[in-house]
Amino acid sequence: MNASWARAGGRGFVLAVLMMTAGFSGARAETPFQTLVGTWGGSGQIRLDNGKTEALKCRAFYTQKETAALGIALRCASASNKIELRANLNQSGSQVEGSWEERTFNATGTVTGKVSSGRINLAITGGTFSGSMNVAITGARHSVSIETNGIGLRAVNISLSRS
Repeated sequence: MNASWARAGGRGFVLAVLMMTAGFSGARAETPFQTLVGTWGGSGQIRLDNGKTEALKCRAFYTQKETAALGIALRCASASNKIELRANLNQSGSQVEGSWEERTFNATGTVTGKVSSGRINLAITGGTFSGSMNVAITGARHSVSIETNGIGLRAVNISLSRS
């Protein structure tokens, strides 16, 4: 093996390693919407207006018809309560807007907020109801935190993993 070939081969190897560690694949990174698409399951806790808390088991279904749109179906159940949340979100840049409904507590309204790397932060309103919903994505897991005013539900905190 001559020295010039070894130097050239060594440089090529170093370049290949650098390209792999830099994530060079030609593909773009997934957005939070794209990362969530699919079926998730997990558990958490519900807190009601009266202060009572209960353990929850949850399933979440995220669908995407377009890159900048996300459909959410979240179903949770505790010993005496259930949550059936539906939402349709549309993203434009870092801004998010859309609509939502919660069938058990008979509430509907609008959603506005922001999306960033691994996070979706939303303000939710409807009639006499207001609140927030925050989604934090970490690898194959994500958490959903909902806080509300104006209906019997005060807060929901759940942790989900891909099913």
